[in-house]
Amino acid sequence: MATATHPDTSQPTGFIRRNRQKLAPWVFLAPGLLFFLFYVIAPIFQSFQISFYQWDGLGAKEWVGMQNYQELVTDRAFEVSLWNNLKWLLMYLLAIPAGLGIALFLNQTVTGIRLYKSLFFFPFVISQVVVGLVFTWFYDPTFGLLNTMLEYVGMKPINVLGDPKLATYGIIAAGLWPQIAYCMILYLTGLNAVDPEQIEAARLDGAKGLRMLWHVVLPQLAPATFIAFVVTIIGALRSFDLISIMTNGGPFGSTRVLSFYMFEKALSEYGFRMGYGAAISVVLFLIMLIFIAYFLWSMWRQEKGH
Repeated sequence: MATATHPDTSQPTGFIRRNRQKLAPWVFLAPGLLFFLFYVIAPIFQSFQISFYQWDGLGAKEWVGMQNYQELVTDRAFEVSLWNNLKWLLMYLLAIPAGLGIALFLNQTVTGIRLYKSLFFFPFVISQVVVGLVFTWFYDPTFGLLNTMLEYVGMKPINVLGDPKLATYGIIAAGLWPQIAYCMILYLTGLNAVDPEQIEAARLDGAKGLRMLWHVVLPQLAPATFIAFVVTIIGALRSFDLISIMTNGGPFGSTRVLSFYMFEKALSEYGFRMGYGAAISVVLFLIMLIFIAYFLWSMWRQEKGH
């Protein structure tokens, strides 16, 4: 008598069951990707679109084409903001070697190293608003610690935030304090992943000091260096909160940067010119894109060379 055959149910049926392991990461990534799409990517394209209109944010939009960009060319305040952003960018890059130097020091076995790490880590965890207030008090021409120290050595007091020639550099110095701490954390993490066998082999070959650092340690810190460059460039170009807290763009508009000028034109009582503000944001975005694309290309070329 023939026996009935039953289908093999040992293997999962259906597309989802067959591809559970492949689909699982995408299920977890989907919420983050959707948020990134709607709150980062979509606004970028909206900014490009709005920059071709004259719009107050509430009424009807009026198409003006490239008029907003043409106005930027002759706008003195935009020129000052752009130059200030370049100053921020150049001086902010000092955070990378400074963070590396501190990380190399903190990576040693020294008595009280945990206390030192806490002190250097402290600026990273406090708010930028608090940093701005602390440095505003530090620079104060009447009771600030800076002028107290200058008077102690026989120098005249200076009003850092009240001098158009010094105010931008004073704010940049305040921003460098937490930025150095951030770069230090990146390099400390990278130093934990340095291959000790390569270090030992280099020592046997007679490498030490700067030769060891340049030829053995820094190549292994390339990923940390790349992240430090990208984060530092973005931090320098989007600087807003310290300027708002410490000078509000003054004195006489000398400390404006592109992000702050965009806010003034688009959202503050001085403007409500959404199209013009969007044009400024597009210029800022393109500058960031150029720098980050350059470092990505450099990293790709370096990896390809290896």
